[in-house]
Amino acid sequence: MHSKIPQLRFSEFDSQWENVRLGDIAIFSKGKGISKSDIEVDGFTECIRYGELYTYYHEIVEDVISRTNINKANLVFSEANDVIIPASGETQIDIATASCVLRSGIALSGDLNIIRTKNNGIFLSLYLNNKKKLEIANLAQGVSVVHLYSKQLATLQLNLPSLPEQQKIASFFTAIDLKISRLKQKKNLLEQYKKGVMQKIFSQEIRFRDNDGKEYGEWEKGRLGDCLDYIQPTKYIVNSTEYDNSYSTPVLTAGKSFILGYTEEIKDIL
Repeated sequence: MHSKIPQLRFSEFDSQWENVRLGDIAIFSKGKGISKSDIEVDGFTECIRYGELYTYYHEIVEDVISRTNINKANLVFSEANDVIIPASGETQIDIATASCVLRSGIALSGDLNIIRTKNNGIFLSLYLNNKKKLEIANLAQGVSVVHLYSKQLATLQLNLPSLPEQQKIASFFTAIDLKISRLKQKKNLLEQYKKGVMQKIFSQEIRFRDNDGKEYGEWEKGRLGDCLDYIQPTKYIVNSTEYDNSYSTPVLTAGKSFILGYTEEIKDIL
């Protein structure tokens, strides 16, 4: 019998996790149809379509990217802490994707299962996406298009900690996601900065100086062939079918490519 006490946990918690069925702690419902053609850039109502769970959202949905002008009477709206899982998809593993909607009033499309519970939605999404992902995938039915129904989700057996421990775990991973998001933003800014500086350097709008603060000489104009040796490969052209992961020697396979190499003069400069 597997222990219900995790090996790694926060020190202030020591009670066992409780074994429950998802159907015993949650109420299930479905969204209501929002097609791709219903999406409007200037729409009045924020909405989530099931395909966006695969391509954009992760365990947490806070900033919504789509809007619609469908009559609100014909829509189903989220409540804060709802967990949503696609009701249909192309593959079993893709359909096993859970996200927690942090805000109320977001319209949810018809191909979404809605799980409403008093447990922490972020924790539940993390738990379903990791510990239960393969089990959820195995519940899905279909061939060309797979479907996942609430009655199937209700059978999932879960081991859940107390609500305070759920909240602690959710806060921990939310903090990590925030740091990742900030690092990605920093990376994007640095890439933009690099692109701008490269343009200015190669147009000679800005110039570096040597260690003594003196300017380098003027750039010289010349042909590539005057400063580089190039070799047209005639041997060792391989087919893609000859590749094997055990090979340790990299091979350039483009038959009409040429290999550039620095001349001795350039090597001396570098």
